Amino acid sequence: MHNSRAFVFALILCAPFAANPNVAPAQPRARPSAGRVTPVASREMQSIVDGAVREALRKFADRKLTESQLAVTVIDLRDAERPAQGSFRGGERIYPASVVKLFYLAAAHRQLEDSRIRMTPELERALRDMIVDSSNDATGYVLDVLTGTSSGVELEGRAYNVWQDRRNWVNRYFASLGYQNINVNQKTVCEDAYGREKQSRGPGNVNHNRLTTNATARLLAEIATGRSVSPSRSLQMLELLKRDFAGKSDDPDDQAHGFTGIALRDVKGARLWSKAGWTSTTRHDAAYIELPNGARFVVVTFTEQQSRTRDIIPTIAGPIIDHFVNRKP
Repeated sequence: MHNSRAFVFALILCAPFAANPNVAPAQPRARPSAGRVTPVASREMQSIVDGAVREALRKFADRKLTESQLAVTVIDLRDAERPAQGSFRGGERIYPASVVKLFYLAAAHRQLEDSRIRMTPELERALRDMIVDSSNDATGYVLDVLTGTSSGVELEGRAYNVWQDRRNWVNRYFASLGYQNINVNQKTVCEDAYGREKQSRGPGNVNHNRLTTNATARLLAEIATGRSVSPSRSLQMLELLKRDFAGKSDDPDDQAHGFTGIALRDVKGARLWSKAGWTSTTRHDAAYIELPNGARFVVVTFTEQQSRTRDIIPTIAGPIIDHFVNRKP
């Protein structure tokens, strides 16, 4: 009887890792700081952000938009070695919705670079669908591949602790790069989490995904400057993030036309790379923009309790973009 119980426990312990048994949940090695983007506070960027936020608060006063519902970070990449940053509530931890998929994309390329996982047609399809179509099903598969976990019934004791430790691999990776105040270890779902996924979120969703606009802007800046994992892998990530905002779309949640891209409609020659996220209570966008005059910058906007007010994000992005359009080289 004792041997039977041990056998059952072994099956339970191993079951969550069946999705990708080749992944070893090793502690990520600290990465050299040379590949990091370390923005410096800038009065110029801070003034631009403050002005954009004031304009949004004024314009949407009738919607009862408040400061506590906004977070914004801008990084000027004109000098990639010394990027300038301004932010408004940039360190606030906010549920990121699908913007978290940007972090899972970078983590996947880290593991691919380190040969911890290998690219397969199915993983390639999932990475594309996760970023281009913002598929939650694809995201769940990618997170399973990265961590060697899978969804299922609740777990208890050591089996749950081992599962949760493996699921935290993405957190450990970004911590090794110096990212702070974020939590990136949960799947995105269309309705709700069940079983061990709900168990992992904890009481009151205390362990749910959380990002700051500062951390999100930093990662997007690292991808844009070829510093995330490697130059070639950064280019592969950018290819998935590329958005064609020309023309029109009937979909208010289209990533190219429903977020920062709205503010670029009349800017000739502009180029956009982005990852949006939205739920019934949140509406976010992380955008990297290049202009014909050589300007390169990241603008990340998170909004809470205003998900149906789609014009807040382009209203904030508008004056920021105008500044870079009109600024002298």
